[in-house]
Amino acid sequence: MNTPKRVIALGFFDGVHKGHGALLRRVTERAAELNAVPAAFTFDVHPESLILGRATPLLSTIEDRTDLMRRLYGIEDVVVAHYDREMMKTPWEDFITHTLIRDCSAVHVVAGHDFRFGYRGEGNPQRLREKCEQLGIGCDIIHPVIQEGITVSSTYIRTLIAQGEMARAQTFLGHPHTLTGVVHHGKKLGRALGFPTINLTLPEGLIVPALGVYATRVWVDGHDYMAVTNIGRRPTVDDGDALSVEAFLLDFDGDLYDRSVRLEFFKFLRPERKFADLDALRAAVMQNAQQTRTFFQFAQL
Repeated sequence: MNTPKRVIALGFFDGVHKGHGALLRRVTERAAELNAVPAAFTFDVHPESLILGRATPLLSTIEDRTDLMRRLYGIEDVVVAHYDREMMKTPWEDFITHTLIRDCSAVHVVAGHDFRFGYRGEGNPQRLREKCEQLGIGCDIIHPVIQEGITVSSTYIRTLIAQGEMARAQTFLGHPHTLTGVVHHGKKLGRALGFPTINLTLPEGLIVPALGVYATRVWVDGHDYMAVTNIGRRPTVDDGDALSVEAFLLDFDGDLYDRSVRLEFFKFLRPERKFADLDALRAAVMQNAQQTRTFFQFAQL
């Protein structure tokens, strides 16, 4: 069985930001020219976590990275390779000849200006371009995307998300910060207070946004709903250390347990705080609901 020929973007694509978008758009252009499949090659584990021995807090899961690349940029095939010590020790030439050409049927590759690969990062854009030319396949190297004098990067966007600067992060991502998860059962306290919430788990390894309340949208089966979302430890009712993600969907009445939903963050409304009682908590949530409605009424999305 023949593997279809692919034009492949190379990178980790954490967050799938505007810099990544420049690569992915070039891939779809080249794929159309070559009658090939627009694809991306990425890893399940961030290489730095193995190379440096410390975990890098990520902007997105592999599922969200894949969805963003497909949904926003028309990438049809995402190859997810396992990054382990064997992959880390792969000579850079073998990564091109074996992994990309033999295993992935690459006829053209696209990489960023700072892309490094192979053992000890010995592969670089110049070597990639020269080796591809030698092997008779195409290669594009994409210049950095600069915005407000800042190079668009996952590292910079992580600092914004950690500070709750969702609106600014969106300008560098090119889309809202996203979290997809399966709704699970909570304590149902919100329902008793008049604002039923859905409960999600922040996947291990993902960056924790600034604790507090956000104006968000929740997507379910292609439909979106305005929502007030709290990320925090619920000090008014719990006084514990467990981190929770709770979204109160406005204008929605239904059961979403065990359903997959996509949560998009737009605006930080207030820090999390402990209220004197549940009535004060309810009043604050209702105020946040009105702020959310107002935001989406006037937002240029």
